[in-house]
Amino acid sequence: MFENFLNPIFAPLLKIPVFWSLLIIALLVAVIITLVYKWMTDQHLMKSLKEEIKEFQKKMKELKHDPQEVMKVQKRAMETNMKYMMHSMKPTLITFIPIIIIFGWLNAHLAYDPIMPGQEFTTTALFEKNTFGEISLTVPEGLELISNGTQEIVDSQAVWALKGDAGSYLLEYEFNGESHTKDLLITEERDYAKPVETVKNSKLRQLKIDMQKIKPIPGIPLGWLGTYIILSIVFSMTLRKILKLH
Repeated sequence: MFENFLNPIFAPLLKIPVFWSLLIIALLVAVIITLVYKWMTDQHLMKSLKEEIKEFQKKMKELKHDPQEVMKVQKRAMETNMKYMMHSMKPTLITFIPIIIIFGWLNAHLAYDPIMPGQEFTTTALFEKNTFGEISLTVPEGLELISNGTQEIVDSQAVWALKGDAGSYLLEYEFNGESHTKDLLITEERDYAKPVETVKNSKLRQLKIDMQKIKPIPGIPLGWLGTYIILSIVFSMTLRKILKLH
C-alpha cells in the first residue's frame, strides 16, 4: 500500500545517481521534521528550559567541592531536562511513522544494484552447521541455469549461477522432501525483489539472491542508511540554526 503511494512521488529520483536521490529525500524529510517541530513546540518555553539547564550545569561546576549541593542541583537539572524532552517528544512521535515508511521504500530501491537482463548472478541456500546432502533448484522459462540444478551442500551452503531475461520469477528449491520458493526480479530499472528469505522449521535457514550493495559515495564504505543519516544530521542542524530553534 505504502509502496504504491510513494512510488509516484519518489519514482523520478530513481533515474538519477543514488547519492543525489538520498540528498534530496534527506533534505525534504529534514525540512518537514523541522517545520513540524517548530509548529508543535513552544519555542519560548524550550528556550527557557534550555537556559535553565545551562544554569544548573554552571552551578554544578561551581559547587563541585560540595557533593551534597551538587546532588540537589543535579536533581533539579534532571527534572528540567525531562520537561524539555517531554515537550520535544510530541513532534518526534508524529513524524516517526512516516519516516519508517520512507526508510522502507529507500531500502526496497536504493540498497542494492538491480539484476540486469543477461547478467550472470548467483543464488545461495544457507543451512545449519553440519548439514549434508543435496538441494535442487528449478527455474521457470526465461531463466537459464549456468550451473547444475542439483548441488551438494558444502560448508553449510549451496550456490547456483543463473542469468535470464527481464521479468519477475519464482525460484523453487527442493531439499529433504521440502519445497521452498524465492522471488526474483530482473530489470533495467532501479528495483529488486527482497534479497533474503528466511526459512523456518527447517535445516535450510536462508535463501538469498546474491546482489551487490550500493555505495552512494564512491570509495566510502557506507550504504544508503549511513549516507542518509549523515545527510539528515547535517540538514537538520543547519535548518535548526537558520530557524533558531531550541
